[in-house]
Amino acid sequence: MVIGSVETLIQLAHENHSSIGLAMVKQEAAAKQCTEAEVLQQMNKNWQVMKESIATGIKTPQRSKGGLIGGEGRKVYDYCRSGEKLLSGSNVMEAVSYALAVAEVNATMGRIVACPTAGSCGIVPGVLKKIQELEQLTDEQIAVALMTCAGFGMVIAYRASVSGAVGGCQAECGAAAAMAAAAAVELRNGTPEQAGQACAMVLKNVMGLVCDPVAGLVEVPCAKRNALGASLAMVMADLALAGVTSVIPADEVITAMGAVGRSLPDSLRETARGGLAVTPTGLKLHQKIFG
Repeated sequence: MVIGSVETLIQLAHENHSSIGLAMVKQEAAAKQCTEAEVLQQMNKNWQVMKESIATGIKTPQRSKGGLIGGEGRKVYDYCRSGEKLLSGSNVMEAVSYALAVAEVNATMGRIVACPTAGSCGIVPGVLKKIQELEQLTDEQIAVALMTCAGFGMVIAYRASVSGAVGGCQAECGAAAAMAAAAAVELRNGTPEQAGQACAMVLKNVMGLVCDPVAGLVEVPCAKRNALGASLAMVMADLALAGVTSVIPADEVITAMGAVGRSLPDSLRETARGGLAVTPTGLKLHQKIFG
């Protein structure tokens, strides 16, 4: 069954008298002709890899293959524990530190889960790991939340794209942040409707975000956009839980995102021929790395 709208996700949740995540577990089990426990077991394997990536990036920071990033996750993690008063709050910044750590592991050719892509791999793990710590949630509860992410990711891929080469970074980090925000809402016992609102509000805030990797590497500005995505997901989840809604429905926002992505010039869609990639410093870095 193709799930092509957020409205369908919400409807499935109500039909099953459950969260979107649990409804997606049921759908996946039916599609694969397996048990719901097997679906969650597979998703939990993904979660274990995500947690390993966070731990690796925090405990043993390394320079990326291109040499452009390395150690930022650990720096932010240490800053969160320094006793300094954080302007954006410790919960958000710890999620950011985890997101940066995973992005770094990706850039050093370590093992990550593309969620939904390698370039946006830190956002969902960063947000969910922090919420797991805050709420003392089990890995199985996080596996269900990852199914929420999967549902929203499926809709975004169907109605727009999750590829930077197709739709710019709004399609990668934007999609990941929208997925994380929806899952965060459900982990805090928000309604399916609120999860949809969080998704919509995230995407509205990254509409038109370009993909312009310096030297063509998934390092700069990709890692910092993972930080943005993690923080944005948590802020928009809080807005949705507070009862704030998007004037434009989520499905219409996603469709608009797809149209905006297709209208971006090729130079701003992962080709490294525009944006930050062609700044004087960006070009010097390209020359330094590749000669």
